[in-house]
Amino acid sequence: MTTVTGVPVLEVLATNRRRRTLLVETAIVLAISLGQSAVYSVLSIIERLTRAVPLAQQTSQLNTSATPDRPWLDLAYQLANVGFGIVPALLAVHLLASRFVPRGGVAAALGTSPRRVGRDLVWGVGVAAGIGIPGLGLYLGARALGINTTVQAANLGENWWTVPVLVLAAAMNGVLEEVVMIGYLVTRWLQAGWRTWVVVACSALIRGAYHLYQGFGGFVGNLVMGLIFGVFFVKVRRIWPLVIAHTLLDVASFVGYSFLAGRVSWL
Repeated sequence: MTTVTGVPVLEVLATNRRRRTLLVETAIVLAISLGQSAVYSVLSIIERLTRAVPLAQQTSQLNTSATPDRPWLDLAYQLANVGFGIVPALLAVHLLASRFVPRGGVAAALGTSPRRVGRDLVWGVGVAAGIGIPGLGLYLGARALGINTTVQAANLGENWWTVPVLVLAAAMNGVLEEVVMIGYLVTRWLQAGWRTWVVVACSALIRGAYHLYQGFGGFVGNLVMGLIFGVFFVKVRRIWPLVIAHTLLDVASFVGYSFLAGRVSWL
């Protein structure tokens, strides 16, 4: 049988076909989820930079009301956003479980077994604390330098369901971003033969890109967060600590903002 550097040609062709299939799959998953957000975020920062108003005087609003004058309908909108927002993560897990299944299965690849829940929780809290405090300092520094917008993290009004919905939104972000950007992409790109540092760097770059709408502080902060999360996952192979850490960071941001907005000057 004809060989290429000692490897049968059919095996080489099969490997190349498998690599192309994996890369096309990841591109499609990104195109319908966070990769799409990255493209729109790049367009958003271009639009912001070309306004007559300086970037530092602009605001970025998160968790906004759809129908503020009709709270029950607004609640339905918020729950729909949370429900549909998690679908790309479910798709990513489904693909891992049904096509080119990683060695040991999806549970082994993502580290989702419940045997180490206590340790996952401790790690998650530790990672959140280690990133959250420096991240707040980076955000305030970027605002002072005029390279970031003012981020208004919660804009749902005063309703009985506001805090529960903000917590659900934080959990949705944690699951969506960490399952797709870390668990899924790291697994698939390593299966495609990419080097580990390339995988971690590309994932982090995309994460930073879909936060560019906030300004360059948001980009840098999330780029660094993506690098730390990527290295952690490669070393530990547990996705839950990252989901927990991300959820805690967003809960602190969303719920904290809803209570402190208008009460402290630096927000």
